Amino acid sequence: MSIVLSTLNARYSHASLGLRYLLANMGPLTDITRLHEFVIGARAADVVEKLLAHRPRIIGFGVYIWNVDEMTHIVALLKRVAPEVIVVLGGPEVSHETGDQEIVRLADYVITGWGDISFPTLCAQLLNGPKPLMKVHAGEQPAMDQIAFPYAHYSAEDIAHRTVYVEASRGCPFKCEFCLSALDKTAWPFPKDALLAELDALHVRGVRVFKFVDRTFNLNIDISQRILTFFLEKLAAQPHESLFAHFELVPDHLPDALKDSLRRFPPGTLQFEIGIQSLNPAVQKLISRRQNNEKAMANLRWLREETNVHLHVDLIAGLPGEDVQSFARGFDQLVALNPHEIQFGILKRLRGAPISRHSESFDLVFDPAPPYQILATDRIDFSMMQRLVRFARYWDLIANSGRFLALLPVVLGETPFAHFLALSDWLYENTDATHRIAPERLEIGRAHV
Repeated sequence: MSIVLSTLNARYSHASLGLRYLLANMGPLTDITRLHEFVIGARAADVVEKLLAHRPRIIGFGVYIWNVDEMTHIVALLKRVAPEVIVVLGGPEVSHETGDQEIVRLADYVITGWGDISFPTLCAQLLNGPKPLMKVHAGEQPAMDQIAFPYAHYSAEDIAHRTVYVEASRGCPFKCEFCLSALDKTAWPFPKDALLAELDALHVRGVRVFKFVDRTFNLNIDISQRILTFFLEKLAAQPHESLFAHFELVPDHLPDALKDSLRRFPPGTLQFEIGIQSLNPAVQKLISRRQNNEKAMANLRWLREETNVHLHVDLIAGLPGEDVQSFARGFDQLVALNPHEIQFGILKRLRGAPISRHSESFDLVFDPAPPYQILATDRIDFSMMQRLVRFARYWDLIANSGRFLALLPVVLGETPFAHFLALSDWLYENTDATHRIAPERLEIGRAHV
């Protein structure tokens, strides 16, 4: 009999960091614990069959906004054909509003929040007694030095073919209301020396792409510097080998010490994901987002002009208090800085995120089905929001793809948002599609702006 850890990843290339943390912290139960991941779109009956081949007593599922619908079907099938198997749920999607969810009703137990210590504890109780009476368990948050690192559980296959996710810290001190991290009190770093030893071990095993999932990589400059120095030393020791690291950056916090390190990275080695989200101070205040826009824009300009860092900058449409004109001004400001990518996101109502408190005041209407995307606000009606959704998709296909670098300045002109919205409208009118459009058809469209 075994314990199985499972989830549906968005793509095969994504390897679940959360499940590997659970596996690393199973303690005496490690030898009977198995990891079996699947990918979105897998046939539910096939997933259940493969899980039951492990002869599990307990299955722990990681549930996320992108997999909750398919996971609900899997759990329903599992409980029909093998009701004796105990199903334990965890993950951000089931950590809030548990009473409203069908998947929670179907499952035996739910752990909300941190599961590193709480899941092994629950499994021991289920196997050895006493059996817990409560269905929903609030996850215990241990000290960071009590959490075993998961990186040894990346297999050789993972390292060769999948993204290796790592983290230097958990949590976030900021309170941006569209994000679940708004519920955190602060950010908690892992012990520096132990973390660097783990990164080194991954590098020795052949990892050359490190994707950090920290919300605020540059919050603690001492830790940031140590990590950047680690990568600079690897690059110096093996200058002909590829190496790439991805970080999420706080846009208005870039001291000179960090700048000195960033200048030293060659092209193709660093990518920063930088959340701007909105450049409207009134909207920022409304959603509790602390951001010095002047510093943020100056830092973006410096990064683009003085470093080789690939810049991926995020904006969110549909925030309470923001109309199309305000969003367009922010978009045009970002385009003028020429980042490599602008991620045009549409607001989603994450379960538990404080953004819901504005729903009545600003007539926020969300799709009731995952990923709970905004449909309309008091300032952007449904029809306009649909146009923005298409804009976001076409922007990915044309601007972020890198296939139209010569054409893009011609398309955008002096008013990038207005011109690209016109192109987006034309493309939809003439293709009736936002997916599977041949590049040649996209290129034709620029003549009609």
